[in-house]
Parts: sequence; structure tokens; C-alpha cells
Amino acid sequence: METTQPALLDLQHISVMRGEQVVLHDVTLRIADGEHVAILGPNGSGKSTLIKTITREIYPLARPESRATIFGLERWNVFELRSLLGIVSNDLAIAEYESVTGLEAVLTGFFSSIGITTRMEVTPEMERRALAALARLEAAHLADRAIGRMSSGEERRVLIARALVHEPRALLLDEPSTSLDFSAQKELRRTMQALAHSGLGLVLVTHQLSDIVPEIERVILLCAGRVVGDGPKAEMLTTGHMKEIFGVDVEVVERDGCYHLW
Repeated sequence: METTQPALLDLQHISVMRGEQVVLHDVTLRIADGEHVAILGPNGSGKSTLIKTITREIYPLARPESRATIFGLERWNVFELRSLLGIVSNDLAIAEYESVTGLEAVLTGFFSSIGITTRMEVTPEMERRALAALARLEAAHLADRAIGRMSSGEERRVLIARALVHEPRALLLDEPSTSLDFSAQKELRRTMQALAHSGLGLVLVTHQLSDIVPEIERVILLCAGRVVGDGPKAEMLTTGHMKEIFGVDVEVVERDGCYHLW
């Protein structure tokens, strides 16, 4: 008898408070294992809180109707979770550690740290996998280069390689194009496309339509802490929906599966 693979993420009637304010309101959301999804919303829509809920940095309100599972489990050791769900976040701020090399930065993915300390044992297998992750991103030449000597695009590739060292089943990308110039943004999109074609699940969280590569089939719209739309990309990325969630007069333009706001 066939078995159904547990969903990457299954949130049922989740509400989250930060301080005295409810910032996620009764969110119900299911993302299948291996799916390519974008969560789109303006700043202040609750995207960061949703990410921290997924990564178990914060927890939803305990209510009888609420339930949250990742890969089918409600309870996780965070370090074990990151071996299945790689996180690419600008919050890591590896640029602050300018002397760290690309290889060292990728190796920190095994320890969920920024730098390598004397208490951390780096095994030959870890180093092999870190080099393989860099090679997968066509970034093997960055292994010995200091972070301080990298462009923002090169640094972003190192961050993605860091998230890949455990060979996770999915990547969660948090506003990945932030601070990147036009050339680096194009390079990032090519990288995301290649990862999608490799069979890796992608959950892209962004406020930029241009981040949503053609391989992403589904878009979830988040506004004021609520899911206000969820469906096929072409049905969600319309002028009407974008006016609603961004609150300004805009026009959506599509070309070759890529979308832009004007």
C-alpha cells in the first residue's frame, strides 16, 4: 500500500504573538515535501514571524485548534531540523567576520554557528561535504577566499552552500536578493533554478516579485499577518492582488515566466 510523504510544513490555525501584539492570525498553511513555493508579502506582513515559527525560534499560541508539524513531527531538536531544512538568511551576517574563509563559513553549517572555535571538531568528511556544497554552487574557487574579499553575490553563494552541507530535503530562503546588485540577482535566480531542477524543495520568502523564478509553481500571499491568497502563480501574481497586499497602484508584467511590478 502506498504511503503519503509527510508535508514539509503543516500549520493549522496558528496565531503568534510578539510582545503584546498578535502578528500572525489564524494561519492555516500546508507545503508538500519537494514543493517549490513563494511566500510573498510587504514589509510588516508577518513574513519574519512566519519564518521564525517554521525554524522554531518562536512558538505559536497554545490553542485546542492549533497544530504545527514539520516533516510530520510536532517536536524537533533545532539542530536535527536544520539537517533536513536548510536556512538561507541574511540574519547570519557572515560579512561581519571578514577573515573567515568561504570553506570555514560553509563548515559552520554543521555547528549552526558563525565562526569555527577550537572546541569544534571538523572531520575530513565535513570538509569533503563543505567543498562539495561549494562546488555545487560553482563556488569552489571561494573556499580559500576571505569573506571580506567577496562580492555580495559571492557571499550569498557561500550562505547557500552553508545551508546545503547537510544535504537537506528543502531550502528556506529569506529575502535572498537583499543588498544584491542586478548582476548578483540574476546569478541568484540561476542558482535557485538549478536547485529546483535538482529535486530540492524550495520555500522562498520575499517581497520582490523578481525573486520568484519560473520553477516556483505556487504563491502564498501574506498581508497583515493573514494568508489572503494561495494558489497557482499565474492566479496570485495579478495586478489586483498586488494592489491589495502592497496598498499602492501597481501593474504586474510577466515575461518568460518571470514577474515584475511597475
